Formats: sequence, C-alpha cells, structure tokens
Amino acid sequence: MNELVRAISEDGTLYVLALNSTEMVKKMQKIHSTSKVCSAALGRLITAASMMGVLLKGEKDTLTLKISGNGPASPVVAVSNSKGIVKGYVGDNSVQLPLNKNGKLDVSGAVGKDGFLTVIKDLGLKEPYCAQIPIASGEIAEDITAYYAISEQTPTVCALGVLVNPDNKEVLLAGGFLIQLLPTADDDTISLVEKGLENIKPVTTMLADGLTPEEICQAVLPEFKMQVLDREYVDYKCDCSEERVTAALISTGADGLREMAEDEQTEVVCHFCNKKYVYSKEQILKLLKEANK
Repeated sequence: MNELVRAISEDGTLYVLALNSTEMVKKMQKIHSTSKVCSAALGRLITAASMMGVLLKGEKDTLTLKISGNGPASPVVAVSNSKGIVKGYVGDNSVQLPLNKNGKLDVSGAVGKDGFLTVIKDLGLKEPYCAQIPIASGEIAEDITAYYAISEQTPTVCALGVLVNPDNKEVLLAGGFLIQLLPTADDDTISLVEKGLENIKPVTTMLADGLTPEEICQAVLPEFKMQVLDREYVDYKCDCSEERVTAALISTGADGLREMAEDEQTEVVCHFCNKKYVYSKEQILKLLKEANK
C-alpha cells in the first residue's frame, strides 16, 4: 500500500510527512514505460507532489509541480489532489544516461540544472497561486526544499528516493519524507533536527530495512517524540474522461475544430495515462456546430 503518514512533535515545533510510494511509482512506470532514469525523476516528483498535496486545505484543491530544465527528459510534471492522489508525465520517457559520479541514476542530467521549478496551487479562487524558482540542482528533493525556503519562507527538509533494478526497468522501492518547522520552533529545534539528520539513511535504504512510514517519521527525528496525526492511502490515478477531452477540444475554438475536421478521425492521447480518445469527422463537425452557437 502507498501509505502516507503525517506526524507532529510532542512539543509542537515541527511536523513530518513520510510516504512509501513504491506501488504508486511502479504503476506510473508501467503506464509510461519510463527508462530507469526517467522512473527516478518522475517517481521522485510524484512522491513529492503527493506529500505536498495532502497539505492543501480544500477538498477540491490541486497542486501541480513542473520542472522545466535543459535536460533531455524535461519537462517533468506531477499533479496531486488534497488526498495525495497523483498523476504525472515526463517529456521524453525513453532518455537513458550513464550513472553519475556517485554511481547513481543521473536525475539532474535528465532533468537539467538550468531552468525552473513551477508550483501551481488551484485553491478554488479566481486565479491559482503560482510560484516559480530557478532549479536548485535538478535532483528534485533539493528543488522542493528551495521552493519552500524561497516562496513560502518555511524551513523544510525534503528527501526522496526511487530504487530501480539495474538489470531492467523494474521499480523496487520508492518513498520520501518532508520535515517542516512550525512557527513555535526556535534555534534549539533547528539544532536538534540537524543533529538527527547527520547520519540518516537514504529513504530507499530505510524502506529496504522494513521501516514503515510511521517509523520513518520517528527515525528522521530521533531527538523528538512524534505523534501520528493522520494517514492517507494514496495512489497514481488519472481523472481524464471523454467529457473533459470534449470540453478541451471545444475550447480550441472554431478554427481549430475546422482543421481537425479535415481528417477522417482525430485521436487525443492523455499525457497522464496514455488513454486514447478517438473522434470521427462527423463528431468533430458536431462539436464545431456547438462551438458556433
């Protein structure tokens, strides 16, 4: 199960979210047939989006993360709702790169180190909240940390990991955690957080050791006593539908529909789940009549 746990320290100075996103990332890889490095890049981003999504207040609120870098796989996009249900895609899912100097999948090389991370929150207002920062490293976790520091002025630690079988494209483990200081935190709190993180193991190592998200919440903050606030069981799930696709076609306008009507059929493929929607010439002409009303 893709279990996401949120916990708060007993002294009320910080909280942490931890997520085992293994099955979610496996599902994503199966849908998109991503290469090893693209599985790591998109897997990290949807894991981050899921954790950030559950921090949204409104039931219908959504969060979009988009990394547009100068790497061959960009852009990398993830969307989450307030329940942590995510979907995403990568610009070129077949990119393959040599391992980086640390012997790890070269996520920053695939994404690119020059470009921007864009965060969009649709909170049901007239205009969505939108923030954009330069890519910090392209390793995803550092970029999320930088976003919170620059755009929300919230001291945050983000860690993400996706372990892929080196002999094939199978996703073995995936997960992440997000630590945020609350306004009640002081310098002593920061020192204790830093002390606890000095020797912390990578997320995928903790998962391989059998730690649950609840146990990870405590493991990354050993100097604090943590209390679980809530749990979510999240998933990779696309919410596309024929109704939505039809509305999108109509929104292209009369000129766009006339151009589509020149072909015997129009095929629309969802970026997030690869589902195909096929419209005949007659159906497009019918939409054109509706658009002209």
